[in-house]
Amino acid sequence: MTTYVGRPRLCRFAAASLVLGLAWTSIHSALSAEGGHHDDRFVATWATAVVARPQGPPTLPAAPPGSPCAPPTFGPPPGRQGGGPPPTPPVPLNFSNQTLRQIVHVSIGGERVRAVLSNAFGSAPLVVGAAHAALRVRDAAIDPKSDRVLTFGGSPSVTIAAGAVAVSDPVSLAVPAFADVAIDLFIPGDTGASTSPLTTHAGALQTNYISAEGNHAGEADLPGATTTQSWFFLARVEVAAPAQAGAIVAFGDSITDGTRSTPNTNSRWPDYLAKRLAASNVKMAVLNEGIAGNRVLCDGAGVSALARFDRDVLVQPGVTHVVVLESINDIGIGRSNPSPTAAELIVAHQQLIARAHAHGLKIFGATLTPYEGAAYATPEGELKRQALNDWIRTSKAYDGVVDFDAAVRDPGSSTKIQPQFNPGDNLHMNDAGYKAMADAIDLRLFSRK
Repeated sequence: MTTYVGRPRLCRFAAASLVLGLAWTSIHSALSAEGGHHDDRFVATWATAVVARPQGPPTLPAAPPGSPCAPPTFGPPPGRQGGGPPPTPPVPLNFSNQTLRQIVHVSIGGERVRAVLSNAFGSAPLVVGAAHAALRVRDAAIDPKSDRVLTFGGSPSVTIAAGAVAVSDPVSLAVPAFADVAIDLFIPGDTGASTSPLTTHAGALQTNYISAEGNHAGEADLPGATTTQSWFFLARVEVAAPAQAGAIVAFGDSITDGTRSTPNTNSRWPDYLAKRLAASNVKMAVLNEGIAGNRVLCDGAGVSALARFDRDVLVQPGVTHVVVLESINDIGIGRSNPSPTAAELIVAHQQLIARAHAHGLKIFGATLTPYEGAAYATPEGELKRQALNDWIRTSKAYDGVVDFDAAVRDPGSSTKIQPQFNPGDNLHMNDAGYKAMADAIDLRLFSRK
């Protein structure tokens, strides 16, 4: 009698291989159906700089006297006389068993899309019960035919760990350049029941929608929805793009964020830059990573520019160029204090340049725009602004210069904004001012040859 010792083992191996093969075929078919091509090259077409929204009053660690982050030596802020008690802060916005419909205005288009959700500042996991993407028609209404379910590893829901992001699976959706895309997120829990900060971008200058209770992701409209001018739990939207497509990050503060521009019109200087690039047939996305009140050296309105550079610039898919417009808040908040000095700010800019170059990026320095008459303007601060601008223009440390100061300053008084660009606060621009800034940029800076 012959004993075939190896045959049962071989049969078991063949059966297992067949099962695995069938499973892979099923997975591959599913991925192909949802646009999961392995040769995709994704480029960010829209992004925002996220910050922490605490559930209570924010606290900052005390800085030693004389440091760049020390409290400024000045009286009560404008609007408060006599140093009385500060106004009661508003009740923070939270979500409980509700759907957020958030509108983003993309720069370049593509045939396939994915979204990146963020719990970067959360101290507890965030559960997203459903996510959809669609083309917005008007207000909260979407084109139902364009609605796509976003999945995460094939699942329609995702739990995002504290401090983490979640990248959706790609879906086939033809997104035209400069389209408004609605990203729906169903939050089944109660964010107010936790002390975990919300990850957000305040001052979006874009109306977003909060549903009544329940999962309304993908519905054609959200009648009765309340609104907010902030984005929540959303870091960027990406499209599959050809090899010649790249992305420019506009890295800055409120002047980059578009403060005082007209809401819902996409009139920030990065928006105008994106339109100029498209009109010149330059396939480059423009990503707005500005945070109102942000500083280079110190935390406060978001973490400092030095601390957020990796998350807001270096990880952006397809990024090739960076425009830096930062430091006016360091100078202004410091008032007449000696620190931060222009030299300290220059060292910080050199750090940004070194980190961009280490990743093969071109980085351009933008001169600080005039601010005489702003609430925090001082003669000492003006000297620092001029010194930093002189360094940006002449040091050749940056790969190029964007002279926003020259574009908007008053020819008759170079420390002031031209009246036709001034919305009244002597610091920011109106829509015409932001357009003038974008028009001053030499598009040849973004050549990829």
